[in-house]
Amino acid sequence: MTFEFIVEPGFDFVKSFGERFNIPVFNNGLKIPANLGVGHIKMVEVEPGFKLVLHHYTLKEDFHLKRKSPPADSELISIVFNSTEIPVAFTHDRESALQFLKTNGSSIQIAATALATETFFPANVEVYFGVIGVSRQVLSSLLRAGSKINGPLETILHGDSQFFYHEKMNPEVARVLKQVSEINQQDQLSDLLYSIKANELIYLLFDRLLGRTAEKQSPVNKSDIDKLYVIRTAILADMSQPPQLSALAKMAGMSETKMKQLFKQIFGDTVYNYYQNERMQEAVFLLKHARYSVSETGYRLGFSNLSHFSRLFEKHYGITPKKYTLSDRTIL
Repeated sequence: MTFEFIVEPGFDFVKSFGERFNIPVFNNGLKIPANLGVGHIKMVEVEPGFKLVLHHYTLKEDFHLKRKSPPADSELISIVFNSTEIPVAFTHDRESALQFLKTNGSSIQIAATALATETFFPANVEVYFGVIGVSRQVLSSLLRAGSKINGPLETILHGDSQFFYHEKMNPEVARVLKQVSEINQQDQLSDLLYSIKANELIYLLFDRLLGRTAEKQSPVNKSDIDKLYVIRTAILADMSQPPQLSALAKMAGMSETKMKQLFKQIFGDTVYNYYQNERMQEAVFLLKHARYSVSETGYRLGFSNLSHFSRLFEKHYGITPKKYTLSDRTIL
């Protein structure tokens, strides 16, 4: 199941999707028919130049969503919030659940709509997927950004080249995305609530982006992005082994210098720091959801010295892994 589209002035995603799959559209929304799955897609115009499209469904087939490059540049910015739930069948199979999270990790992407992107939704997985399309002028007004900005924010608001940034979907963003996807449309104040939650998503994302370094940003293209995701996948494939920069650069067909610079620009951290952060997040998953012991978790993540593992975990989370296992495991 594939849906390809181009974002141009006047484009209506819900209408176009409905026409492609022969689904009726009512009040800017549609219900996924039983032969495809269950769920809905809804479009909300928060204000002129600021639209929110919400997807909440579980589909019977794998689904590829492909946004193609428009023939002309656009001032529209695309912000994608993608949160996928672990399938029920995996909840008691910790290895399958862990592999699913690595392959289908939730994320946020912000990009120029001139840049082609692709999203994959596996079958039989509950998806919360939100897309904000906002003009630079409206976004600048929302953020009240002054003239003294740099780094990603300057590129997003004032740059003249294509850009792409990736952020992890933290629990707070995932919570808001679920809330906005489940708003009762019959509520007389639903439009107000949509507006509040859409702005909250903007705030949570840009609060993270403002924490990035103010280094000069380089233009990117889809080929660069695809290569960087190959590198990211390789890093996540085995968290027990630290990344080898030369091998990763060779795998991606990039110079090591370019790889390091673009990786930090897109993912917000150096390759090694990104690896360590992901390693600690996997430690939390193994302790909290898979119910591994501290020693099993440490050895699985490549720590031959459990004291080192405990110190690193405490540095990240302010609590030792042993104390975490003795807590209710809801603090992280």
